[in-house]
Amino acid sequence: MGTAHDSARRRPGGRTARVRSAVHKATRELLVEQPPENVTFPAIAQRSGVHLTTIYRRWRTMSGLLDDVVVEMLQRASPVPDTGSLRGDLTAYALEAARVLSTPAGTVYVRAGAGSIAARETELSRPALQVRGQALQGMLDRAKERGEPSPTLNDLLEVVLAPMYSRVLLTADPPDEAMARRVVDRLLKLSTP
Repeated sequence: MGTAHDSARRRPGGRTARVRSAVHKATRELLVEQPPENVTFPAIAQRSGVHLTTIYRRWRTMSGLLDDVVVEMLQRASPVPDTGSLRGDLTAYALEAARVLSTPAGTVYVRAGAGSIAARETELSRPALQVRGQALQGMLDRAKERGEPSPTLNDLLEVVLAPMYSRVLLTADPPDEAMARRVVDRLLKLSTP
């Protein structure tokens, strides 16, 4: 049986939600205002008004916090689509990913995330990213249930997302609608027997 502390931790509108919201807001603001390497837990604590030890206890690493911020943003602004067909789902998903990645905030998040990976702050298990992976796998599973040839999640990541993220990281030319449609076509050709 859970304790009162456990139930308070799970309340969606309780202190935990307020802390998460304040820390996410501070993180987003700081990432837009300055280079990612200057965005630290102490800076986030000062901006958010959340005690530093609370931030460390909840997120442990900057990569863990960045994952949480990005996944929450994606779930709110870019839910995994369900259009009734794999092509429709993938196209809607890729178009939205291209749109988000072409915004200043999207670019900052990708570069900050890549920096935390390069700094080896990553954990073996990144729960926030696993949530997004599960949602994408659900999209692919729905296609299989409809009898459509379906790529693997790794294929989706390698053929659709990796080129768009690479473009953000390596060029000044963000992904656009034409690129989104092209990578979806490529993925569907690979998935067709």
